[in-house]
Amino acid sequence: MNAALVALFVLAYLAIALEHPLGVSKSASALFAAGLLWSVYALAGGTHADTALDESVTSAAKIVFFLMGAMTIVEVIDAHDGFDLITTRIHARGLVGLMWMLSIVTFFLSAILDNLTTTIVMVSMIKKILDEGEERLMFAAIIIIAANAGGAWSPMGDVTTTMLWIGGQISALAIVKGLFLASVVNLAVPLVVMSVAFRGRPLRVRKAEHHSTGQHAVVFERNLMFFLGAGLLGLVPVFKTVTHLPVFMGVLFSLGILWIVGEILHRHKDEEAKAGLTLAHALKQIDSSSIVFFLGILLAVATLEHAGILEQLAGWLTRAVGRLDVIVLVVGLVSAVVDNVPLVAASMGMFPLSQHPPDSFLWEFLAYCAGTGGSILVVGSAAGVAAMGIERIEFVWYVKRVSLLAFLGYLAGAGVYVMQFHLTQ
Repeated sequence: MNAALVALFVLAYLAIALEHPLGVSKSASALFAAGLLWSVYALAGGTHADTALDESVTSAAKIVFFLMGAMTIVEVIDAHDGFDLITTRIHARGLVGLMWMLSIVTFFLSAILDNLTTTIVMVSMIKKILDEGEERLMFAAIIIIAANAGGAWSPMGDVTTTMLWIGGQISALAIVKGLFLASVVNLAVPLVVMSVAFRGRPLRVRKAEHHSTGQHAVVFERNLMFFLGAGLLGLVPVFKTVTHLPVFMGVLFSLGILWIVGEILHRHKDEEAKAGLTLAHALKQIDSSSIVFFLGILLAVATLEHAGILEQLAGWLTRAVGRLDVIVLVVGLVSAVVDNVPLVAASMGMFPLSQHPPDSFLWEFLAYCAGTGGSILVVGSAAGVAAMGIERIEFVWYVKRVSLLAFLGYLAGAGVYVMQFHLTQ
């Protein structure tokens, strides 16, 4: 059964990668793969397939609800021209200056919020700054790298780092001290290379596009919805810390608050005047196709997890390689192909805390590799998938233009961490 599941997953992955040559939507391929893999798993006698699917749907739904809520909040801010508050204050002299500015903001913002939310906000922002084309796609790519690098050194910046934090494998202060420099290098390497490529090019700010309804928010409405929306997103980690509820609940709660405020704000306007400004309209504007794609990918990978394939892979690596640093490096590379959550979960089960105590080399290096390895492929992280949906980034384009740069940054950051660890021992 396992061989069949792996073969089907590889074929589905190829179909997703070759979306444009095949003329088949990646969302369709992902959903088909999820249904087929789970059907094979159930028919082949998979252990408690229905219970396993319930668990997988619950886990996937948390992420999908989070993605949907965050994207909708960003759409509401956009509908009120909220991003003009930032774009009108950009004083970079060229594309390179803008690239560095956005990368640094993304790097630190993803550590405060998380890499997924930050990517959605920042990629949506560059759509308001740059015209469509190669340059804007490269900006989206560096935002993916910056968001994943920034999320790796924060206990709440990436879902895998949060898993290790909650599981007791790492502590908040130790992970910041241990991975900050490595994460900086992870971003700096591709950023420097891209800066050289864009050197001398002028910054051409895109003219603001107005809503088709012809209705626009007044200054007060724009400021209110921007600061309220951004503030609510920023308070999601606080909500999680205080209530101990999943982050998606914080996003949905924030969405409810923003919806009520929007209804009150526009309650005296007629339907034509408030068309395009309501949250109900924003829900129609989010990219549902990318959400469906994300759901399909999560459910497809979950089949491999419940079949024990990922755990077997980790066990084989231990026997074949032996060295922890090489094993974790490979885990990071594999996370560029499959979801890093089950990989980290399998690693947490493989290596007990009795042998590898909290804040040891294994756990910190795993947080770095699993968090940043996903940048090597556009489908390797939640940030990449979100940007892929928003900017329509093609898988093959990303491989040709970005993967090598992300890989070099990944290796450079890993080298810095290993050297830093040995120097401090």
